[in-house]
Amino acid sequence: MAGKFELYKDKSEQYRFRLKAGNGEVIAVGEAYTSKSGALNGIDSIRRNAADAVIDDQTDD
Repeated sequence: MAGKFELYKDKSEQYRFRLKAGNGEVIAVGEAYTSKSGALNGIDSIRRNAADAVIDDQTDD
């Protein structure tokens, strides 16, 4: 099963999203948005940018 974005409202009535893996595990969460369109734009941004994103490892090991 493929992963999916879940769009929901939090307790403060803010729009949020989370990305779930095919097994249902949450692998990423978005910030709070005041509008549904803002949250959908956040999802779209991840879809467009994540495929080509590089890893910037800032750890010491």
